[in-house]
Amino acid sequence: MWLSNFTLVLPNEVVEKGAVRIKDGVIAEIRSEPVEQPTFDGGGRLLMPGFVDLHCDMVEREIAPRPNAMMPIDFGIHELDKKLAAAGVTTAFAALSFATESVYGHVRSLETTSAVIRGIGSLRDELLIDHRVHARYEITNLGAAPTLERLLEEGSVDMVSLTDHTPGQGQYNDIESYIRSMSERRSVSREAAEEVVAQRIAQRQDPEIERKLHDVVELALKHRLSLASHDDDSAEKVVAMHNLGVTISEFPVTGPAAEEACRRGLWTLMGAPNALRGQSMSGNLSALDAARSGLLGIIAADYHPAAFVPAIFKIADVVAGGLPVAVATATANAARSAGLMDRGEIAVGQLADLVAVEPGSVHRIRATFRGGRIVYSDGTLHPLMAIAA
Repeated sequence: MWLSNFTLVLPNEVVEKGAVRIKDGVIAEIRSEPVEQPTFDGGGRLLMPGFVDLHCDMVEREIAPRPNAMMPIDFGIHELDKKLAAAGVTTAFAALSFATESVYGHVRSLETTSAVIRGIGSLRDELLIDHRVHARYEITNLGAAPTLERLLEEGSVDMVSLTDHTPGQGQYNDIESYIRSMSERRSVSREAAEEVVAQRIAQRQDPEIERKLHDVVELALKHRLSLASHDDDSAEKVVAMHNLGVTISEFPVTGPAAEEACRRGLWTLMGAPNALRGQSMSGNLSALDAARSGLLGIIAADYHPAAFVPAIFKIADVVAGGLPVAVATATANAARSAGLMDRGEIAVGQLADLVAVEPGSVHRIRATFRGGRIVYSDGTLHPLMAIAA
């Protein structure tokens, strides 16, 4: 089938009134002019590659929308699937943690997280988009390591990130702020919060943490998975992670950390909501500032998949190369960093994972295609003729 009269966002240029032919779920031909009798006439709308999301925290909210309201896991995965397709995401890595002490502790137990990971694997063939698993290993949670190792060995994990939420570094480098937040969030006294923080800092000195960290890293690399670090806050931290085998620096906290990551050839990943808002919700490095400085490689949905499209336009305004470079942060760069070479570009031979976008005061996704099949439509993009190869 032909998609014609679209503004094509190609890897290095934008082509107005172009056309794309899809055969057997793959892009077979690209033209720089419209074709006659296409299956879909884009009316000049933008056509981008489908978004490849390496870090999406949304599945937990679908399974447990409230702390005491657990939904069936398969139901939650299907609901997330629909929302991601509507946001233009065609490949999604669900970021899943084993961290019972977090805000989402009620769904981050070993049992529940393992069930979600296996649920994603069992449902993959019936979902609208390509779902994969990004396992977040909290390195101080030694009890989670055996479970993660089993999941890695059985092939249930597609990417691993190393996280360390010990107060005093990374995302929580401001200990005073962390204590206040914990006191408010848990409705405990300041003294009680201080005691918990002191315990966590002391626990970080356990030598078993480093030994088990190396075991998990070795296993992930054995299975040829992409390895990410989380919340790098200094050049020294980046160097240490790079030496472990990390190739992605997720959510670098500071400019020097992002600079060192780029210097060492790591992909830098930041949140689309950060780029859309122009600032981090935690007061850390702005994704737009990183983009202006040439330090932003990838954007991810994080907690809000709908932020992808407006974030891309924000980034396009501040980077050399404009829209093609901005689109690549959500598509080709993300795919390549995860070892996926068959998607992320509008190019012959690539999967026909595509997103039709209508720019405006609010940029609207009009349709999402996965493998040439519509998996989301808002009803404004109509087929002009019976679909024909």
